[in-house]
Amino acid sequence: MKLTAKQRLFADEYIKSGNATQSAIKAGYATKAAYRTGADNLRKPQIKSYIDAKMAEIESHKIADAKEVLQFYTRVLREEETEEVALPAGDGVVTVEKKPSFKDRLVAAKELMKRYPLSDPMVQAQLRKLTADTRISEARAKNLEDNGADVEDLVSTLIGAIGKEDKHESK
Repeated sequence: MKLTAKQRLFADEYIKSGNATQSAIKAGYATKAAYRTGADNLRKPQIKSYIDAKMAEIESHKIADAKEVLQFYTRVLREEETEEVALPAGDGVVTVEKKPSFKDRLVAAKELMKRYPLSDPMVQAQLRKLTADTRISEARAKNLEDNGADVEDLVSTLIGAIGKEDKHESK
């Protein structure tokens, strides 16, 4: 079900103010019946679901995602972010813009590195182990693809060496 222009305007006004009566008046409903109309509109499923969907959309924009957090840490690290600091000045207070301190920048760098753990010795060791395991698996697969030709050559060489020793010992 679609909303009428008045219903959509009511819903949008209600999202802004949270007041059904004032929203009904601003949407163009009769002032005398605004209280009742506002309450009725809030009970209509299509208006309620429109309001719920818009509220969920607004809430999702309020929460920072991972990319936004990483960008913030990067701006702090690069001293692109500033904060207002109140300083006493005679009888009053003066506010000044202050760049992040070295400590703040260091914290930002550490937070960024937590998300990029390649400098962690434990992670590097795990990557080396995975690389070695992969090489071993690839060598085994190649050996199986060759139908053990390498093994046959090795066994033939070993048997030949044993045969030579037997001839040498029997002399």
